[in-house]
Amino acid sequence: MPRMLRRAAVLGATAHVASNRGAARANAQNAQQAAAQPQYDQAPVPDAPPLDIYAELTQLKGLLDAGVLTQAEFDAQKQKLLG
Repeated sequence: MPRMLRRAAVLGATAHVASNRGAARANAQNAQQAAAQPQYDQAPVPDAPPLDIYAELTQLKGLLDAGVLTQAEFDAQKQKLLG
């Protein structure tokens, strides 16, 4: 019986070491692939207003077109939203 336990322990330890080596090898390959890919400089994205501001501006434009708002009122509301 002790022989079987020793054998199981050795097999378990061997499997553990093999698993760690496989993971290390995969990490090294991923690092090599990442280094080989060209890096593109990304221009910073300007702070865009949230989408709900666009919806509000569209609604204000509709009110302006319908004659409910004057151009001055529209401009004041637009500045309030964007400012």
